[in-house]
Amino acid sequence: MKDTMETPTTLTTLLRHVAAKFPSRRAISVAAKFDLTHSRLHRLVESAAAQLVAAGVKPGDVVALTFPNTIEFVVMFLAVIRARATAAPLNSAYTAEEFEFYLSDSESKLLLTSPEGNKPAQAAASKLSIPHATASITKAENEEAELSLSLLNHPELNSVNSVESLVNDPDDVALFLHTSGTTSRPKGVPLTQYNLLSSVKNIDSVYRLTESDSTVIVLPLFHVHGLIAGLLSSLGAGAAVALPAAGRFSASAFWKDMIKYSATWYTAVPTIHQIILDRHSSNPEPVYPRLRFIRSCSASLAPVILGKLEEAFGAPVLEAYAMTEASHLMASNPLPQDGAHKSGSVGKPVGQEMGILDESGRVQEAGISGEVCIRGPNVTKGYKNNVAANTASFLFDWFHTGDIGYFDSNGYLHLVGRIKELINRGGTYIISL
Repeated sequence: MKDTMETPTTLTTLLRHVAAKFPSRRAISVAAKFDLTHSRLHRLVESAAAQLVAAGVKPGDVVALTFPNTIEFVVMFLAVIRARATAAPLNSAYTAEEFEFYLSDSESKLLLTSPEGNKPAQAAASKLSIPHATASITKAENEEAELSLSLLNHPELNSVNSVESLVNDPDDVALFLHTSGTTSRPKGVPLTQYNLLSSVKNIDSVYRLTESDSTVIVLPLFHVHGLIAGLLSSLGAGAAVALPAAGRFSASAFWKDMIKYSATWYTAVPTIHQIILDRHSSNPEPVYPRLRFIRSCSASLAPVILGKLEEAFGAPVLEAYAMTEASHLMASNPLPQDGAHKSGSVGKPVGQEMGILDESGRVQEAGISGEVCIRGPNVTKGYKNNVAANTASFLFDWFHTGDIGYFDSNGYLHLVGRIKELINRGGTYIISL
């Protein structure tokens, strides 16, 4: 598969096309600091990628990143995948023991942080003999933003390439994340450039994102929801994102940023929607931006909260269904012009096949519950070094999500529960209490 100007087959190439098509449009704003256009973002990414390659980062190397929601994270994430390496974003609040597990399990070759550093992460990296480097981006008045990357020569990193010689491939593993691991050891999920591209295109398609759209990032970028649905889908559409000045969600600054940057939508988890509603009730803004839609994902949104959000902010609330193994999006309620959005449903499949299967792998009819299974270009090819998990999850030529649900007569998916929480009685799944 080769990239052309018409049909990019990697996320990196799509973003390069966007920079060429919308060079002077705003790509990223760092609240209260500065803006970057798509062309300037592209140049910063190429410069950072060149420095990574010069320092010895090779195709396939895993580079761990632990940052707040900052411009440095965005640039370095995109630079890592441009260098044909694999980005492994990590929660900066992890303990040293947690960092040690994730750095070891991902086989990271380099740790990147802000200049302020992260002591637990650095301690874990030092214990594992993983080099550490810092990245910062500054912008003087009337000057372009500049990147400073502290990469020292290490015997572990030995350069043999230049970034110009590297052509991104659809099968490059671009992103490495772990499942939450709430009931078992976290599983490593490799996602390719083509996985990410497919998911970005699916998100842009179902929400009709264009260069005229703008959003404020409220979710952490080390998580697939914020990273792909918020950041990468916006950049892939030529749209704009704003990063909060604090590097994380702030209820008091949220609507001010949304208004300042003419936001047209936002995506969040139900907990944050509730915080935004509470803020609206106790300290309403004098004016709110006119939003095309509000998106909710990563957990079930109570119908009463959905109704209150729509009433308060005058925009349709679209509940979606996603998971790391699917490069985020699997199903979503449509925009009003494309169909009804149903409270209590996570919508229709987007850009992939979805089936409700029984225990024998037979696809069930509408109204019959079974396991939600998917297949498509956005789905991971398998967990890293985990034969047991792959055997259990990839059956009958489908990826098995572990969720139980059914399609209604209009093709909308309704989730019932998780397999581990259910028992099967006479072919009918019942929640196990």
